[in-house]
Amino acid sequence: MPSVTTLRTALIIVLTGLLSLTATVAEAVDGVPPVGGPVVRGFDPPAQKWLSGHRGIDLSAAPGAPVFAVLAGTVSFVGRVGGTPVVVISHGDTRTTYEPVNAEVVVGQELSAGEQIGSATTGHACPGGTCLHLGWLRGQTYLDPSTLFDTGGIRLLPADALATVRQLAADRAAQLSSGSPGLLLQPVGGRIGSGFGMRMHPIFHVWRMHSGVDIGSGCRTPIRAAADGVVVGVSYDSASGHRLTINHGRLGDADLSTIYLHARSYSVHIGQHVKRGQVVGQVGSTGWSTGCHLHLSVRVNGRLVDPARYL
Repeated sequence: MPSVTTLRTALIIVLTGLLSLTATVAEAVDGVPPVGGPVVRGFDPPAQKWLSGHRGIDLSAAPGAPVFAVLAGTVSFVGRVGGTPVVVISHGDTRTTYEPVNAEVVVGQELSAGEQIGSATTGHACPGGTCLHLGWLRGQTYLDPSTLFDTGGIRLLPADALATVRQLAADRAAQLSSGSPGLLLQPVGGRIGSGFGMRMHPIFHVWRMHSGVDIGSGCRTPIRAAADGVVVGVSYDSASGHRLTINHGRLGDADLSTIYLHARSYSVHIGQHVKRGQVVGQVGSTGWSTGCHLHLSVRVNGRLVDPARYL
């Protein structure tokens, strides 16, 4: 018959395993997909650390596609590893890695889940085209990144399905890019200066993706909600300054949200319902800004699009 000490040790081992499983599930609940494409190659770690294997997952991502943080965290590395541009985000005792990515973030920047970190670029070939490679580590141990977010119940697609997936994605992108002029109210009066797309960054003097439009306006000018909606984010970070996110639900044929950056301050709070034209804050020059203006971004079905097509 086992001794009391043996039974106590076995119980501790079982409880430790259950706690570990609970922590993994809890982490998975909060994540969002880093790109809109499907998983085309799954997690296949080697039996021994020194053997070959696939220590992450590959997701279909066309060059230029926006890449988002899977979990909230702090950027801990931006640079090249073996010639490949890599972004690493730390999340407590774990970290996620993204490659290849043209980064739009800097080391030390705090991010929310779903916040754009850059855009996909060439350099990681996969079945059917190019991919983003996503890794997840705790210490030096590789974990399965596909457990961090909902993959819709489908982990892998056969290679012959990629042509259909890419065509559907192209059709969807064309629909989003067409826009709907007048759907949104321009939050402040003024001329749109820097537009949506690649540009020379005015501070860092490098080509980077500009995820919205900059609307020139004087300091303390009232900022108005672009449409009816609910405030889902009010925060501050070194790049965006004071940031506001409003979810407008379904407008037209898509789910739409607006993001306002660099404000002097905001006068609304998370969970508050706002009306189109309601004052939500004041224009400022916080974060990475060279003068008072409003940066406006628009997400349609979770993807960043050109706001000018909706104003």
